[in-house]
Amino acid sequence: MPPSSHGPAMPGLTPYQQQLRDRILAAPQVAAPAPWRPVFEPCAAVGGLVGIGFAVDPESGGDLVMAVSHNGHGLFDATTGERIARDPDPEGEDDLPAGPDLSCPGLGPLAGTRVRIAGLYGGGLHTTAPGGWHVEVVGPDWPNERVLLSAPGGMFHRDTHGDKWWHVFHSRWSELRAVGFSPSGRTLAVATSSDLTLWTRAEET
Repeated sequence: MPPSSHGPAMPGLTPYQQQLRDRILAAPQVAAPAPWRPVFEPCAAVGGLVGIGFAVDPESGGDLVMAVSHNGHGLFDATTGERIARDPDPEGEDDLPAGPDLSCPGLGPLAGTRVRIAGLYGGGLHTTAPGGWHVEVVGPDWPNERVLLSAPGGMFHRDTHGDKWWHVFHSRWSELRAVGFSPSGRTLAVATSSDLTLWTRAEET
């Protein structure tokens, strides 16, 4: 097998696997396509982030994102990015995800409920969203993982980058904690050990 144009060939890979690896390595990080738009510019710093969870605002019906870190809990409006509640010192065992559902007590408008948290301790977020969008994590140069967003029907192994799929996040400095959509499909989140990145889109009609 000839050497890869994007680095030496990886031992043990088939020619097809090497082709896929080269394809991903050649794709630069780009902005997410319409209708997605970033919520933060470029992200919200959350030091020591453990995981995140989605919930529904009981008043507006919009998406909320709860971030759990070693420095406390925060609740963000997933459309505006506003931090609407924070608990810098959760009490007792409630500081980290616990129980069979890996949940933490809600705060602010979610007080009295529990929010499932995906991240360091397990769990996961939706990898597909209404309309056919999907997201996946790949690691061609692990541990620097990349997040690929694909449009309906798009597949990175066959379609052109920037047409049907996009490399929207590159975790160069921090470990990925959780990647995925909210249950409504209106929010896409990428959480690392140091920050939170969100994209939002209008609800489909």
